[in-house]
Amino acid sequence: MHIIVCIKSVVTDAPRGKIVRRADKCALNPFDRPALEVALQLKEKHGGSVTVLTMGPPSANATLREALAIGAHRAVLLCDPALAGSDTLATSTALSAAVNYLAPFDLILFGSRTLDSDTGQVGPQTAVRLDIPMVTGAVKIDGFPGHLTVERKVDGFLETYELDLPAALTIHPASAAPRDPALGGIAAAFDEMPVETLSIGQVGLDPNQVGDAGSPTRVLSMKPVKKKRTCQWIQGTPATQADDLVRQLVDAGLIG
Repeated sequence: MHIIVCIKSVVTDAPRGKIVRRADKCALNPFDRPALEVALQLKEKHGGSVTVLTMGPPSANATLREALAIGAHRAVLLCDPALAGSDTLATSTALSAAVNYLAPFDLILFGSRTLDSDTGQVGPQTAVRLDIPMVTGAVKIDGFPGHLTVERKVDGFLETYELDLPAALTIHPASAAPRDPALGGIAAAFDEMPVETLSIGQVGLDPNQVGDAGSPTRVLSMKPVKKKRTCQWIQGTPATQADDLVRQLVDAGLIG
């Protein structure tokens, strides 16, 4: 069984102007950690291998090595100047080409969203590009080999799906508690294990398909948002707290 986990090196500081993805300003997307953990658990249960794939500049190398330290077997960086400025559509175009390059595969896992852009679009878009079934928000996976049974929680409901393989999933953040890398794994990941680098030409892409040229959307501006809300604690018994809250909402004209 070959599982590919698509991860991202996210910007940890709110940028002022153009985003510069430096290693000291980026980290492994926290929503990708449960996806990697699910992949490792499936590998431990059913055998096989786990490949981590990301698209980004050379600074993303550190994020891939962290994933190797946690337990991934192979790390692949899709890195090309033509990828700069890619929106979610161009990103999914690039990732789907890289996934096809890494084929055969049984399962592709994504985090539910990313900490920096927070769209939740890349996973589903990539699955559409690959023409494979997808379930989002997966909380439980079983049923290998050949097909799998997936449970997802949405809007207070628990849904169960059966999918033929290959397939793709986005993983709910509460589905698994991510493990920490062992000290031995960190040493091996940073000193011994390779990170493969691919260009868009190697995966069969034209520059017009990715980057600014392949992106129908543009980020026009970016700035930090100042929070104006304050927190107020209401004291007293539950009944007193409820009465006080209702009074404040009435006085503020929020309820009649």
